[in-house]
Amino acid sequence: MAKVTMLNMAGAEAGSIELNDAIFGIEPNQFAVHTVVKNYLANQRQGTQSAKTRAEVRGGGRKPFRQKGTGRHRQGSSTDPSQVGGGVVFAPKPRDYRYTVPKKLRRLAMKSALSSKVQEKEIIVLDSLNFEAPKTKEMIKVLENVKAAKKALIITADKDENVIKSAANIPGVKTTMVSQMNVYEIINYTSFIATKDAIQKIEEVYA
Repeated sequence: MAKVTMLNMAGAEAGSIELNDAIFGIEPNQFAVHTVVKNYLANQRQGTQSAKTRAEVRGGGRKPFRQKGTGRHRQGSSTDPSQVGGGVVFAPKPRDYRYTVPKKLRRLAMKSALSSKVQEKEIIVLDSLNFEAPKTKEMIKVLENVKAAKKALIITADKDENVIKSAANIPGVKTTMVSQMNVYEIINYTSFIATKDAIQKIEEVYA
């Protein structure tokens, strides 16, 4: 098992933690990660785009100009796609872009994303992360102490309003729980900051 040095909120060493190789030490599967990220982004699409076909645009009742003698092409309707103000040939319509991927593939992608963070030394484990009250300045200080990157994802075992509100106004920083973290966010943020309790919960969920 890989050992990672734990830090406290002041940035000092607070022991070490062993990471489960079955979750944090596998060879990352790029295909699985790509597939799951593509699925995540597709599922975020609203699918509300819409344009009118020639049957839906206004007009088209009368022949716009006579058949011959104008020097122009013949035209029977102002709703034709070739006309200004006409309909769209293959008009996009509201649709649902959601689809599912196999559970095994999702788990493999998650383990691959977590393992890549360990391999790239972008994982930061804190012994604890607690605030008596929401304080943005305190959160900024903690991030500076642990030398986090500008884009940082903070993972907690359970919902902590003080932690969430303390990080809410910091650009490039996001907080989430183990139950809500996803592959896209893990690879999108440079620093993966997790509490000791969060690591233990991840190992319980994905073991």
